[in-house]
Amino acid sequence: MTQQELTLLNLGQNLDNLINLDPRGYGVCRILYEAAREYTGEPLTTNAAKQLVKTVKEGDLVYIITGFVLLPFKKAETDGIIGSMLFARALVKALNAKPVIICPEENLVAVKNLAYDMGLHLFDNIDELLEYPISMAVIPFTKDSEKAEEQADNLMAKYLPKAVVSIEAPGANALGVYHNATGLALTELQAKSDILFEKLRAAGVLNIAIGDLGNEIGMGTISAQLEKYVPYARAGACRCSCKGGIAAKSVTDHIITATVSDWGAYGLIAAIAYLTENLDAMHMPELEKQAMQTAARSGMIDMYGWLIPAIDGFGEEININIVSLMRECIKYPPKLKQVTATWFEKVLELDFFGQNDI
Repeated sequence: MTQQELTLLNLGQNLDNLINLDPRGYGVCRILYEAAREYTGEPLTTNAAKQLVKTVKEGDLVYIITGFVLLPFKKAETDGIIGSMLFARALVKALNAKPVIICPEENLVAVKNLAYDMGLHLFDNIDELLEYPISMAVIPFTKDSEKAEEQADNLMAKYLPKAVVSIEAPGANALGVYHNATGLALTELQAKSDILFEKLRAAGVLNIAIGDLGNEIGMGTISAQLEKYVPYARAGACRCSCKGGIAAKSVTDHIITATVSDWGAYGLIAAIAYLTENLDAMHMPELEKQAMQTAARSGMIDMYGWLIPAIDGFGEEININIVSLMRECIKYPPKLKQVTATWFEKVLELDFFGQNDI
């Protein structure tokens, strides 16, 4: 193990720790993280970032699937859309990629307004996205299960992306039913974008899924842990007539779990910024605040239904501080690389991290 490798390992753990900060104190994030970390074998954030940086090149399409519609207002929540838009910005900044938001129609106003915050030109088709720089696109995805297969096939036939990333997007259980966090069915409200995700994965496209409970796309990767420890997840435990549980059946090759899905997206952004040596790809706390306010003013709701700048019950201050800490975590290693070299040599020599066993 080299100094660079040890730095990346510990940076990844720092970011993983931040995205799994548990202010609520009920521990669900720890339950998910245990299984996800065992699956990846390394920090979740840097694992996914390494895959993206290795795979996505200038001009490549990246699909970003998001948008969870909540009861009783039947509006999309802030979690997912904010992280997705900031992630789209990071892809352009760090990799000069071409991000495409795939979402339900309830997110379209927010996407349009947030694009101004991100400084990106927004198009409603991929042809124009490919033509113009500093751009992104948005494609609404159907809520009709029968039409979803056709839309996914048509999209893939014309525009196959180099990567697909799901951020707080609903995933159906083994019976095809979509649930909220408390075990109620809301299948008719959700875009069936998990069908697109699964098709892209089957086609060999790099795939990353970010979730915070288990009812999101890709969380079937840790289904055994969900069914054992997460409320409403196992078969028979949901509160609707399907009795199939809330755990999503879809799986992913690269998983990120977090207390809040958007925090998982921020950790991924920070890791990409570090790996590409582009600190500006990680947004400033001021942009975080602005994006939260724009999302709320665009009709997105907090987890509890409030039209306020909050994500999953967490207000501006904690989100701003998490972003600030992430920026500090990726700023210091390059600055101190030479100053701390002797310490790295001694730590590696004493083999706490087991590098000599590899």
